Amino acid sequence: MSKPSVIIIGAGFTGVATAHDLAQRGVQVDVVERGPIANGTSGRTHGLLHSGGRYAVKDQESAIECIDENMILRKIVPEVIEPNGGMFVAVDESDLAYGEDFIEGTQACHIPIEEIKPEEALKMEPNLNPNLLAAFIVPDGTFDPLRLALSFAATAKSNGARFHTYTEVKNLLFDGKGNVTGVHVWDRTNGQERDLYADITINATGAWAGEIAAMAEVEVPVKPTPGVMVAYDRRLVERSINRLNKPGDGDIVLPQRRMVVVGTTSYSVDNLDYVPVIEEQIDQMLEQGAQMIPSIRQAKPRGVYTATRPLVGSGTSGRSIARTFKFFDHEESGVGGFVTITGGKATTLRLMAEQTADHVCEKLGVSTPCMTKETPLLSYRLFYSLPN
Repeated sequence: MSKPSVIIIGAGFTGVATAHDLAQRGVQVDVVERGPIANGTSGRTHGLLHSGGRYAVKDQESAIECIDENMILRKIVPEVIEPNGGMFVAVDESDLAYGEDFIEGTQACHIPIEEIKPEEALKMEPNLNPNLLAAFIVPDGTFDPLRLALSFAATAKSNGARFHTYTEVKNLLFDGKGNVTGVHVWDRTNGQERDLYADITINATGAWAGEIAAMAEVEVPVKPTPGVMVAYDRRLVERSINRLNKPGDGDIVLPQRRMVVVGTTSYSVDNLDYVPVIEEQIDQMLEQGAQMIPSIRQAKPRGVYTATRPLVGSGTSGRSIARTFKFFDHEESGVGGFVTITGGKATTLRLMAEQTADHVCEKLGVSTPCMTKETPLLSYRLFYSLPN
């Protein structure tokens, strides 16, 4: 008897985590990605393992998801995480006034925080603004984006998942009733086209989810929202440093290897495959980052890049939309065999996969429960050596 089968479009964080979950439950999984692993937004994140503190005041659903998943990822994939902690710092009176809401919000979201004196914060992080007014310790961390994705993908491969990288979906396949039965793909390495079939196709393409959904003539309310980040050539802090205020542009500075990254902005684009880097926003990252870490002004930019967030909702701007995720079963719109998962954060990739896999398994008649909370992931190094 053949296994129930699923095609996942997209090998970013959500796609590889969903492949891991479903393969562990005994589903035959094929992942189709038009580039390499973490080719899109997932490969361009700043790598912050969120404590949830950033969202604890205005987006508590996302905050709770982040702190819960933060603790799980530390246990199942420690190889790719630097558990270095983080700080929220106040450098002006507006930040200081926000502190009361921050304390109340983090308590409501069970996020552990510790208020420390400015002089203690400066001992821990000597490059902080010497005039800071307040500081809170939070359980942030940093991760290597590619290695995180590869760890999930390697573990999925070990359970039989197949990865078709550099393979682009050109069209969805349908039966006579308008239900999706698979994908028509173009192998970009040899120019050949072929069809892949499965019981259910999962659209896990993040910011591109609306474009794939349109192939089935259904809509997904995703608002692609790019942001600019700048990497500087000195590791000026050991912890992630967050501005103690409502989320804004350039309010995070975090260490990555021998660098620091300052991010991020928020704007709109028409062409997802060509996102320009806006010069004024590079300058803005320097100015905002330097308010927390003045010595950034003496560092040299090592790289400038953008990531396009797949925000879901009806807010008037990228900053006003919640950072939680959304699952869509398009059978409700008359298209069976096709679902979409989008939104969320890198920190919540495992949870997004669990909820998607739960729904898909119910449709497939698979009763095996999710085991990803307790399953340590394989090394990212194994992805390229395991058979496909």
